[in-house]
Amino acid sequence: MCIVEKMREQTMPINDEPDAYQTCVLRMWRTQVERKWQWRASLECPHTGERQVFGSLETLFAFLSERCADGNAGAAEIPVTPDEVRFQTQK
Repeated sequence: MCIVEKMREQTMPINDEPDAYQTCVLRMWRTQVERKWQWRASLECPHTGERQVFGSLETLFAFLSERCADGNAGAAEIPVTPDEVRFQTQK
């Protein structure tokens, strides 16, 4: 079972939709490989401490895209509302 699936099991939904909200810590850093800088990333579940490492941003994006696409095949992207932006930027 991957880290996102474990997070789904432990996350309390904030609405009626399953998997409506998931929490993870994203870390990103650069490392030099053969004199070229490359991004690395990791996702960590704060509930379990489990971490998954990605060798490139492309593999991270592919992983997230695959996990978020479950059940949303063919769904049109819905624009973010101003209220959602305000909620996400408040501290």
